[in-house]
Order: sequence, then C-alpha cells, then structure tokens
Amino acid sequence: MLDILSGIGAIELIERTSSTLRVQQVVQLSLAPAFLLAGIGAVMNVMTNRLIWVANKIERILNAGEEGDVEAMRAELPALELRRIFAQRAVMLSTASALTISVVIVLLFISAFVTTPLGTLVAVMWVISMGFLVAGLGSFLMETRTAAKRNRERMRERRVRSTA
Repeated sequence: MLDILSGIGAIELIERTSSTLRVQQVVQLSLAPAFLLAGIGAVMNVMTNRLIWVANKIERILNAGEEGDVEAMRAELPALELRRIFAQRAVMLSTASALTISVVIVLLFISAFVTTPLGTLVAVMWVISMGFLVAGLGSFLMETRTAAKRNRERMRERRVRSTA
C-alpha cells in the first residue's frame, strides 16, 4: 500500500503534514479570517432580520383590504421596495464575502502542505472578499439611510397634518 502511495507523492505529503509546528502556524494564520467570518455572520443576522421585516411589511400592504388608510400604506411601497433591494444586495454581497474568506482559509491550509506557491492567490482572494464586504456594508448603509429618510418624511407629513 505504501508503495502505491509513494508513487503519487503521498508519503511526501504525509511528511509535510506531520509537522505539528506547521499545522499550528496555519491554524494561527487562519484565526483572523475565521473571526472575520464570525463578525460577518453577526452583521448578516441584522441584515437578514431587516430584509425579512421589509418583505413582510410589503406583503402586508399588498394584501391589505379596503379597511384603514390603504392609500397611505401603498405610498410606503416605493421606499420599502428600495429598502428591500438594498438589504437583499447587502446580504448577497456579505454572503459572497464570507464564501471567499472561507476559500482563503482553505487555501491557507493547502498552501502549507503543497510545494506550489499560493500566496498570490490567497492575497487576491482576500482582496476580493474585502471588496465584497465593503460593497455589502455600503448597501446596508444605503438601506438604513433610506429607512431614516422615509421616517423623517413621515414625521414631516404628520406635523403638517396636525397643524392643518
């Protein structure tokens, strides 16, 4: 069996991976991306909750009967739809960032055990993941700004109605 494995370089691979020090170094290198994954997961939880809230609100407005102020509720739809788009984009871009960070972690482990230099690929994937994260956070910022702007408009409308 060992003769078969040695023919494909498996023994060399086993020798390189048997170093506890090398494995410890790779684990230490992958801790920062792993913590970043945890942070992205927490932010994505907030983003997803906002997306669900907006989607449910849109659905409630679209399913509203003739009771209540249907016209006022339907006036909310354009802002809600914009918020939904921004929130959905934020979740998708953050998910792409988490995926590429996971690829970075995998590449870090692989690079410790193969002779092919993967440093450039790791760096490129890291930059891509940061680009996705920045874009996702930017979309989340736009969603929260859209919500705040609509709240300010609603407060102005109420003030005008109460003084009239």
